[in-house]
Amino acid sequence: METNTQARKVIQVLPAGTISGEKPTTETPATKLVNGTKYKAREANRIYSKAKKTSDFIDYDKAMLKGRELLWNDKQMVIGFYIIFSINTGLRVSDVLNIKHSFLKELKPGDYLNVTEKKTKKIRKIQINDKILDAYLYLSKKLTEQRRYNSEGFVFTSQKNMVFATISLNRILKDVFAGYAENISTHSLRKSFGRRVYDSHQQSEHSLIVLSEMFNHTSMAITRRYLGIRQEEIDNVYLSL
Repeated sequence: METNTQARKVIQVLPAGTISGEKPTTETPATKLVNGTKYKAREANRIYSKAKKTSDFIDYDKAMLKGRELLWNDKQMVIGFYIIFSINTGLRVSDVLNIKHSFLKELKPGDYLNVTEKKTKKIRKIQINDKILDAYLYLSKKLTEQRRYNSEGFVFTSQKNMVFATISLNRILKDVFAGYAENISTHSLRKSFGRRVYDSHQQSEHSLIVLSEMFNHTSMAITRRYLGIRQEEIDNVYLSL
């Protein structure tokens, strides 16, 4: 972390305007069975919703390698940059999709993006590292060569120049990371960021405090569960017997 007092550029990013689970059937019976117990349909749907598996994190280094691999593919380079950007900022997909080229094109490593989160309306001050900017320089160069670069346009657009929908990104990421983990979505990349921070700080309590604040969690216990740390600790108890 830099200790000098050199002025850093700060860019404001304001908010613009699910993991797909089990699809409801067209049939709406009065009751449903959940694990052998009969519930009213509404209550059963609520239980099903809570029981949906959360996204798994992807190892940061593996995700970074895959992001770079896709970045060098002319047809998938935007997805590659999406992966790199997400695992290095920890932003929600709704905030990542709001990023424009104008926010990034003049930044240097160490400069800031001030992102007003769409969900919480809180401001996240994000310092941009060289991994993001090196990838962005490559992406913008290739988009310019393809005459697809629009300095005022959104970064994460398809070849049809439409901003990706979250459901489309979830589907793409499931294919891209098939075999890496069981449950993959855009949220997996946010968790990859969190696990990277946690591991790179020797799995310290301080890192969990910082992550709880960054993720707007009300406690470290929530952060531990969110990152899958609590389950790993429980599993280790059984393995140590």
